[in-house]
Amino acid sequence: MRQARRGGKGNTMRKFKTESKKLLDLMINSIYTNREIFLRELVSNASDAADKLYFKSLTDKSVKLSKDDLVINLSFDKEARTITVSDNGIGMTDEELEKNLGTIAHSDSLEFKTAEALAAEQANSATNKDGSKKKPTKKQEQQMAANDAIDIIGQFGVGFYSAFMVASKVRVVTRSYASDQAYQWESDGVEGYQISPAERSTHGTDVILTIKPNTDEDDYDTFLSEAGLRSLVSRYSNYVRYPIRMEVTKSRQVPKPEDAGEDYVPEWEDYTEVETLNSMVPIWKRRKSEVKKDEYNEFYKGQFHDFVDPVRTISVHAEGAISYDVLMFIPGQRPWDLYSKDYEKGLQLYSSNVLIMEKCDQLLPDHYNFVRGIVDSQDLSLNISRETLQHNSQLRAIASKIEKKITSELATLCKNDRETYEQFFENFGRSIKFGIYASYGAAKSELGGLLLFHSAKLGKMVTLDEYLEEMPDGQGAIYYAAGDQLGRLEKTPLVTSVLSRGYDVLLCTQDIDEFCLGSMQTYGKGGATEGALEFKNVAGGDLGLDTEADKTAKETAEKEHEDLFAAMKEALGGMVSKVSVSSLLADAPATITTEGPISLEMERLLASMPDAPDDFHTPRVLELNTRHPVFQVLVQAQKDGDTQKVERYAKLLYDQALLVEGMPIDDPVAFASAVADLMV
Repeated sequence: MRQARRGGKGNTMRKFKTESKKLLDLMINSIYTNREIFLRELVSNASDAADKLYFKSLTDKSVKLSKDDLVINLSFDKEARTITVSDNGIGMTDEELEKNLGTIAHSDSLEFKTAEALAAEQANSATNKDGSKKKPTKKQEQQMAANDAIDIIGQFGVGFYSAFMVASKVRVVTRSYASDQAYQWESDGVEGYQISPAERSTHGTDVILTIKPNTDEDDYDTFLSEAGLRSLVSRYSNYVRYPIRMEVTKSRQVPKPEDAGEDYVPEWEDYTEVETLNSMVPIWKRRKSEVKKDEYNEFYKGQFHDFVDPVRTISVHAEGAISYDVLMFIPGQRPWDLYSKDYEKGLQLYSSNVLIMEKCDQLLPDHYNFVRGIVDSQDLSLNISRETLQHNSQLRAIASKIEKKITSELATLCKNDRETYEQFFENFGRSIKFGIYASYGAAKSELGGLLLFHSAKLGKMVTLDEYLEEMPDGQGAIYYAAGDQLGRLEKTPLVTSVLSRGYDVLLCTQDIDEFCLGSMQTYGKGGATEGALEFKNVAGGDLGLDTEADKTAKETAEKEHEDLFAAMKEALGGMVSKVSVSSLLADAPATITTEGPISLEMERLLASMPDAPDDFHTPRVLELNTRHPVFQVLVQAQKDGDTQKVERYAKLLYDQALLVEGMPIDDPVAFASAVADLMV
């Protein structure tokens, strides 16, 4: 929006129009959510000014400078409460000063980018009369090469006004590279601005902020310190391509005088030194082959405040409709709050080396919430505050490639460095399992191959593909058992019985395991759906392992002892849905299985949740081993009409089976008394 035209070159106040005042107030108080980004915006503007002059030097022989000549200077005066950002870039004439700073939301940088892009497009698309492509002139070739060499950051022309979030007054002194006259723009960001002639020895721009006084809510003094400014540069502008320099105070020991005695106390003095605050060249823009592992490790630990080296470094350089650079790390240890509700996932998002978002959660799926890293692209369509993106489709495209790359890298790690992968999976496997569960199993083809479970048969961690490779011919399902302790789980009667038949059992000890496998339902080698096998909990009833002889013997026993089973069910008072024969048990007298999709372990987990009902139970089945001596005692007691003994044994076997499964029993005192009676 243009302001009222000025009457001359003097310092007459130009008032902001009513709508401009409203827009300025909106930008200062609403568009930007974080005050400290004011320095990021001013440094970005300075970088743009340097880029424009560098571009001129590539196409205009009268501009005598090299890229190394361009710098950004930062200084502060605590007493005067000022911060100054200076550059020796292209500078502005008074007309440009009015256009760029007197017009809210006007972007000279955007005009510059658009004009150069249009010129390049015209040069590339020009044709001769015969329709053949016209070869660009030497000047056009130089211009296109120069266009590729620069990277203008600014687009919207509002970043400058973020200064008023922290400043009560802003003064801009600038001199165009093509002029000997400097000009000054000054405003309090309320009523209007003044433009007047000024003095500046060389081309470039100084932006001087008079910082607001502190309030009860806001501490503006934090910006008027070496540490405060250094921190902002490190966080937001560390990779701006031009050096950001500041005069810093240091201490050194005064040389010891020659005539100093034995009681001499060393003295120290302060001195100032100009220091470059930013590293300029981002490590993620270098090819992985050019960076040593130690460099990556040190960068990771410094950037993400970790003390342990990452287990994997992932580098991506993509070019196309959206060009971007990615540098990601798989941490070597799990953050203490990874599985807490307060944990925030996301990658740092940069646009042209300038930090836009500290944690962009849209770049990572939840199952890779542990990954840390950086994404940098100059093609992102940012919103007016440059804090978020306008087009989520761009993020989705990048996020999709990132997810596939992480999956591929983890699969390679699992294959080539199993020990390291098992350590990784111990730290972060829960996230991958949760990703499968949260997708209702849809992600099993991508993530299923990354899962590890303990093999009861092999005594080590195996992938699902390795389980399938080792299983005998004719096996019709993937068997697993769920519990809270590995040592107890591998000794349970049903696990040992399945093992005795030559089949392996995956031992699942994390609370997410059953939910994960339940959502997957089936798995085929390599994630294939063809020939996929069903997951079956060994405590879930029929496993399909009975032979025809087993089935016949089971039916005969259940019919023969129908009255005994009915009496035992009655004695248990509704704690079981039925009592039946187990054809699987080898040594144990009894076991508990369940009917339906909820196992005993899942019941235990669900019952521990805050809103679970007190009497929540999945339908249970007491299965008896008819070959065990205890069963013969029960049969004899039924024949003798000893209903008290049948009842006592039924409760003992039921409680015993629960204890073996790691489940609590309803009345431990009664169980102990019954055992004591038997001992007597």
